[in-house]
Amino acid sequence: MSAALLQILLNGAASGGVYALVALGYTLIFSVLGVINFAQGALFSLGGYFTFLLMGGRIGVNGALPGWHLPVALPFWMALLLAAIGAGVVALLVERVAFAPLRRRGADPLLSLITSLGAGVVLVNLLQILMGAEGYAFPSGSAALAGLPEALFIGGARIRTVQVVLLLISALAVAALTLWLERSRTGQAMRAVAEDPTAARLMGINSGAIVRLAFLLSGMLAGLGGGLTGLSVSLAGPYFGISFGLKGLAVLVLGGLGSVPGAIAGGLLMGLAEALIPSEASGWRDALAFAVLFAVLVLRPSGLLGRRLMEKV
Repeated sequence: MSAALLQILLNGAASGGVYALVALGYTLIFSVLGVINFAQGALFSLGGYFTFLLMGGRIGVNGALPGWHLPVALPFWMALLLAAIGAGVVALLVERVAFAPLRRRGADPLLSLITSLGAGVVLVNLLQILMGAEGYAFPSGSAALAGLPEALFIGGARIRTVQVVLLLISALAVAALTLWLERSRTGQAMRAVAEDPTAARLMGINSGAIVRLAFLLSGMLAGLGGGLTGLSVSLAGPYFGISFGLKGLAVLVLGGLGSVPGAIAGGLLMGLAEALIPSEASGWRDALAFAVLFAVLVLRPSGLLGRRLMEKV
């Protein structure tokens, strides 16, 4: 395998890992509630900004408090973990405000789509008011990965270390979540709620707590992706997470709604497909995600690994 091809594959796998994180967040919510949380992209942005601030980043001149920064500057690894938890807590707040009231009233799921979209817009606008619209580079740049070289040579290919870290952390997060869903009692309870909420409730499973747990985990996955991407390519502005959220949605459909293996496979396929587009045509990378989404909806509406929905008669 040539070094150039290996570099393309590793770059694609790293991007695909982030898409898989976002798509898994969508999958958790869709599995337990049957709706899509459109605030996922905003939570992705929040994860990036939380990581930036926890590493000692300062608010720019266009923010609400120019020059302000936290009194601590944490190492990247600790900042990333706390940022993911912070994004998870905000996701819980979104569930309380945008989903729970409608669920209690038995409202049409379409209304939850709209309220989650509104919650996402509010979060992004709050970010813009507090941090300004300018981009931010992480305080210590590549030096945040203390002790690691800036680039690694694998099979003759020069790979940025941050890309390798991004791929490894995404893979670990996806593997840990999959094992937890398969092996733990709480994970099995979540799968039971996803299969049949009524039967799960009759079995004594607290479906409300499971829904909140799903939101917490989905927010943490988005925050993790935002922090990793921010370190890799910097924060382009409060809306930078929206494009990742939309691509995660395309990955969700590509892999199959509610399918964890489908989200992982779809993310990797999307990342690799983007990486194969030459740099001269990089402007078409965003269009690719939605071309794939359109093609899948036309040719295989249930996705690559999704189950075909049975129509009740």
